[in-house]
Amino acid sequence: MLGRVFGVVELYVIGAGFLVAPLLALLYVGLRRPRASAARWIHPRTLVAGDTGRVDIDVEHRGRIRSAPFELAETVSRMNSPEQVARLEVPALKPGVHTSAGYNVPTSRRGLVELGPLAAVARDPLGLARRRVGVAGLDVVVVAPRSILLDMPRLGHGMLGRELMNQARRMGPGDFHSLREYAEGDEPRTIHWRASARSESLMVKQHTVEGVRRCTVVLDTDLASYADEESFERAVVATASLVHSGDASGLNTRCLVGSGADLRGPDVVPHTLRVLAEVQPGAPAAPELDRDPGEGLGLLILVSGSRAGSGWQVIQTLVDPSLTVLSVSTDVAGPTTFDLPAGTEEEFRTGWARLVGRGRVDLTPEVNTA
Repeated sequence: MLGRVFGVVELYVIGAGFLVAPLLALLYVGLRRPRASAARWIHPRTLVAGDTGRVDIDVEHRGRIRSAPFELAETVSRMNSPEQVARLEVPALKPGVHTSAGYNVPTSRRGLVELGPLAAVARDPLGLARRRVGVAGLDVVVVAPRSILLDMPRLGHGMLGRELMNQARRMGPGDFHSLREYAEGDEPRTIHWRASARSESLMVKQHTVEGVRRCTVVLDTDLASYADEESFERAVVATASLVHSGDASGLNTRCLVGSGADLRGPDVVPHTLRVLAEVQPGAPAAPELDRDPGEGLGLLILVSGSRAGSGWQVIQTLVDPSLTVLSVSTDVAGPTTFDLPAGTEEEFRTGWARLVGRGRVDLTPEVNTA
């Protein structure tokens, strides 16, 4: 129109260019669209909150001619967080050539991080047209809660160890171990009369006393138990720590999360971390605390915010002379010696070390559950 009004030939050429350019752009991205396939490698597969994971992508060009440069776009999303997109530039590739690119996955909090779909995006040189082709599907990265490796109690060590020793004695002697001379305070029923007749002094039978063999950790998911979100997060960390520590110490470890998960067996740690990565507080859900099939002394540890939750009611109804009951409270601890306060992680670590009478408390940066 302007070329006709002003009689300028160049304006006709410019106008024609504006009409032709979008068509050429569409033709360009249609013919030079990425003919690629991609494989995604996530390491480690299970991360710990606070770590940084790595996603590497291997791309192969499967076209018959050299590709144009293109971009890989990967959607990264997680619950209650805005969606992000990782963008990776890929140079022009010859047919059958592989190349790789990657990006880091930040993990400030526990949860599930969803990756994908992964798309290859081609653009024309003028940026007028774009062609998007899917090259990989969805993947999920598990971000587990942090875990503190704690010393588990031994008989006679610390307040908890002394209580366990008394409980072991109440349950009766274990296997016969050896003979020793009678000492003041020994019970007459322990005297070995036949051995004493052959000796110049009274001899008593000494039996072994079994230590802790079982550990059951219960996470109360009742929303009424917790003052805020951070209180529940501390409870999740405490639960992961106790399950990890119990299993590492060779105890028969079990974890109950609300009423929805009963985890036990040789893979109790990875299964627990997977469940704890997603767990959220909700309506009252009392766990079912049936008698453990294991034998010997056991620990039952309730992790909660306070006594306001339904978990406390279940604990009070349990009668098992082989179990010693403890509580970990992230808001308000109870009045007894075995109500452990955990208003902060430091308070939980030092309180547990004081309870078991041992000094090692290690913060594990990562738990490999692959």
